[in-house]
Amino acid sequence: MKLAHNAHIALVDGESFSLFRNRGKIFEPELELVEQPQLEATNFSAGVRHQDHLGKMLGRTQLDELAHGAAAAEWLNAKAAAGEIEELLIIADPKTLGEMRQHYHVELKNRLVGEIDKTLTGQPVEKIEKAIAAA
Repeated sequence: MKLAHNAHIALVDGESFSLFRNRGKIFEPELELVEQPQLEATNFSAGVRHQDHLGKMLGRTQLDELAHGAAAAEWLNAKAAAGEIEELLIIADPKTLGEMRQHYHVELKNRLVGEIDKTLTGQPVEKIEKAIAAA
């Protein structure tokens, strides 16, 4: 995947959120940690879509995790609207990414250069860089 120098990378799952910046070349990303925002999960709108009885019984509906994904999207929306993010790649596990997409603002969509639906949180930066280069 082509990723411009200085592009931002959001690494998100149901519990953590890290924002990186590409200090490398277009095809050779080198990530630098910019921020690890502490989000307050207040948007539990996913509960409307995940109210099946069986899912609740089996513990498949993690509303806190989905609310964290929504909070990450809202944080990114604010940064995009403020012009603080020009180009953005989002890397998130499939469930979190699906929830985040429900909350993308048009400003964020305009700055989005790609998405990788993979769980890479907690991985070494080198592994994340390789996943970006291979995408």
